[in-house]
Amino acid sequence: MGRGRVELKRIENKINRQVTFSKRRNGLLKKAYELSVLCDAEVSLIIFSSRGKLYEFSSTSMTTTLERYQRCCYNPHDNSADQNEAQSWYQEVEKLKAKYESLQRTQRHLLGEDLGPLSMKELQNLEKQLEGALSQARQRKTQIMMEQMEELRRKERQLGDMNKQLKIKYGAERQTSLRTLPFPWNAGTLAGTNNYLVQQASQPMDMEQEPVLEIGYHHYNLGEGSSVPRSMGVESNFIQGWTL
Repeated sequence: MGRGRVELKRIENKINRQVTFSKRRNGLLKKAYELSVLCDAEVSLIIFSSRGKLYEFSSTSMTTTLERYQRCCYNPHDNSADQNEAQSWYQEVEKLKAKYESLQRTQRHLLGEDLGPLSMKELQNLEKQLEGALSQARQRKTQIMMEQMEELRRKERQLGDMNKQLKIKYGAERQTSLRTLPFPWNAGTLAGTNNYLVQQASQPMDMEQEPVLEIGYHHYNLGEGSSVPRSMGVESNFIQGWTL
């Protein structure tokens, strides 16, 4: 009796499924080899198991066969595709060239060149564009100037704070140096001395008087209760007159 027809569906038993996969895989690889040898055909076979394991067969080279398959599937009409692609690239180049020429013409107009062919409306539009650009440039300039002024104010505040700190430090060091002087002065004496020095420094210096040399001249004021004899006073007056 012959075997019955096997129903094609997934084998639920894991062991039977694995055995069937091994047998039929080997048979399929054998048939692919026989087909390539008997018919001189380029045969490639790729099999992935349920666990992701790869089994392959190729009569020539798997890479060469796959490249040939891609060329045949994705480029069925090579010549027509090349022509269409060349035509599309030519149209794109023409569009870019026209856009480039338009931009060059607009740049010359903005620089004040080639204004003869322009109409009144085009000149008005150009004027509006220039005014808008000038307004934006002025706004940007004002913004930069304000930022610079704010930065200068910040630096000024920093320098002022540093100046205050240096003044405080200098005053503290001066007080410390005055306290450490080797003189028995108290705080009141030091304060008076400092005030006197400040006043002397603020007042202009007087001219020093020239010294006067007095020889043999003494002025005596004889009063009623004086014990000096009158004759001595006369002699003194006589000597005074003589010395003069």
